[in-house]
Amino acid sequence: MYKLLFTQVIARFMDAETAHHSTMRGLRTIQAVPGAARLLRRLLAPRDPALTVHALGLEFPGPLGLAAGFDKDAVAYEALGAFGFGHVEIGTVTGQAQPGNPKPRSWRLMPDRAVINRMGFNNEGSAAAAARLRRRRPGMVVGVNIGKTKVVPEAEAAADYVTSTERLAPFADYLVVNVSSPNTPGLRDLQAVEHLRPLLTAVREAADRVTARRVPLLVKIAPDLADADVDAVADLALELGLDGIIATNTTIGREGLASDPDLTKETGGLSGAPLKERSLEVLRRLRSRAGDRLVLISVGGIETADDVWERLRAGATLVQGYTGLIYGGPFWPRTIHRDLSRRLRGSAYRTLGDLAPGPDASP
Repeated sequence: MYKLLFTQVIARFMDAETAHHSTMRGLRTIQAVPGAARLLRRLLAPRDPALTVHALGLEFPGPLGLAAGFDKDAVAYEALGAFGFGHVEIGTVTGQAQPGNPKPRSWRLMPDRAVINRMGFNNEGSAAAAARLRRRRPGMVVGVNIGKTKVVPEAEAAADYVTSTERLAPFADYLVVNVSSPNTPGLRDLQAVEHLRPLLTAVREAADRVTARRVPLLVKIAPDLADADVDAVADLALELGLDGIIATNTTIGREGLASDPDLTKETGGLSGAPLKERSLEVLRRLRSRAGDRLVLISVGGIETADDVWERLRAGATLVQGYTGLIYGGPFWPRTIHRDLSRRLRGSAYRTLGDLAPGPDASP
C-alpha cells in the first residue's frame, strides 16, 4: 500500500523536501498528543529480547536506528522512535542557527532507490535543540549529531563544535562529531588527522566538563575517504579513546546510476542503495583495523533485514538507515526487526550478540 502511495502520489505531486516537511508535521502531531508515542512504541517497537544490543553503556532494543538528518531540530524524535527504531540520532545540529543551502536542494533518484541532497545543515541551532531535549522523557536511546556552522571559519571550527557540545552533551545518550557532510564548504577537510585530533580532543574535554557521566563520543566519516585515510581515522579513534565510528555519510560519487542524468549531475550527497558496496567495504576495513575496540555503526544502503545481517556479520555493532525509510515507509523499521528476528531464529545463533560480538559496555 505504501509503495503504491509513494510511487503514484507522493513522488508525482510532492518534491522530496516538501514530502519531508509534511511527514515531520504528522510526526510532531503524534508527539504532541499525550501518550500517542508511547502507545505506538508498545505496538511497533522491537520486542524480541534476542535482538537487544548492549553497546556504549546503553541498551538498544534492536540494532536498526534512524540516521541523523531526518529530525535535525529534535522536534519529533519520540514519534520517530515509536515506529520501531532501536534508537534515533537527531541533527546535524550546528552552533548557530542557519537556513541551509538555497532550494531546490533534495531529489529522489527512483530507479536507483537513492536520494541526492545538499541541504547544508539547515537547523535552528544547538540552543534550540538543547531546549527541546531538556524535556525528553526516558525510554529510548537518542544520539546527538553536531556539525560546523557554515559561516564559521575552519580555523574556528573547534570552538563552534565545543559550543554545541556544551549545550547538548548533558541531554545526549551519545554524541557524534560530523566532519563528513559534502554540503558545508571545507567540512570534509576536518577529517584529516592533523585537523581531527585537536577537534575531537576539544569536544571530549567539553563533554566531560559539562556532564557528570562520560557521554560516549563517536566520529562520522565519509565513504569517499581513501583506504589509508580510513585506517588513519581508526588509529586516531583508538589513540584518543573514542567510543566508536559511524561509517558512512553520503557520497559525492555518481558511478553506475540509472536515473535521469539531469538529476544525477546535481551536486550534493548521494544516499541509498548505490552506497551499499562502499559502506560495507569501509565497515570491514574499520573492523579489521580496530578489532573489537570500537563500536562501529554502519550506515549506507540498508534496505532489508538481509542487509542488516550482512553488516552485523561484517563487524557492525549497530546499523542506521534514512533513505530506506523514505522508500520503505513508516513501518519499515518494524519490518526490518521482525524479519531479522525470524532470520535469527532460523540460524545457528541464539542472539545478535552471538552473531557479531564486539565492544560491549553493559548498562
